[in-house]
Amino acid sequence: MKNAILTAKGLCKSFAQGGEQVHVLTQVELELFEGDFTVIMGASGSGKSTLLYSLSGMDRATAGEVIFKNRDITKLKEKELSMLRCKDFGFIFQQMHLVSNLSLFENVVVPGYLDKERTAQQVRDYADELLDKMGIKQVKEHLPSQVSGGEQQRCAIARAVINSPALLFADEPTGALNRKNTTEVLNLLSGLNSAGQSILMVTHDLRAALRANRILYLEDGSIIASLDLPPYSAEEEKSRETQVNAWLSSLHW
Repeated sequence: MKNAILTAKGLCKSFAQGGEQVHVLTQVELELFEGDFTVIMGASGSGKSTLLYSLSGMDRATAGEVIFKNRDITKLKEKELSMLRCKDFGFIFQQMHLVSNLSLFENVVVPGYLDKERTAQQVRDYADELLDKMGIKQVKEHLPSQVSGGEQQRCAIARAVINSPALLFADEPTGALNRKNTTEVLNLLSGLNSAGQSILMVTHDLRAALRANRILYLEDGSIIASLDLPPYSAEEEKSRETQVNAWLSSLHW
């Protein structure tokens, strides 16, 4: 039986607009499990990114609970949330948000230095190992502007996992990439997951969704359906695509 790594109970998010309350998330209930590659899909405006930000503590929910390591993170103070995001959560975004005047290597090691359980040399050694795994060690001294979008995103993945997060959050990580770079980034994410990394990814891209072993479908701020899949296999991608397409079609995606 899988262990839950994060649980949401009655999660709601709303904001005021034009004198009215707009409800983005409505009573969301979910569990994320250790070792899973979970994907959230849904139409534009369904609340996918808002859900990811609320689950990760990047945005505060209006109501409900998010339980991680037996703590309700919605009740944490800002300093506690910052430490949580630094040590336990990793983040990958569509726009890489690399620091423009730092090299790729420096972009990775700087957040690693915040983990006081390792020496600076251990952080640098692990950063080199990650950049090599991402296939960009040869350009590690380059600035972000001197490398391709795909290389920037691979650097962002290395930065996201430098502190060995319990859970990796990815918000449309392939949205700004061409087909070749998308495949390379997805292969890296699949590799991390195969090695045990728990991942929650928001995407509108079917190719990205196929990497998941679990897909949640969000509609009007609520999860209305889920699909469990076997671990991803490139050899079975066509049949997997047919299955996922049929499921999404039944949801009028």
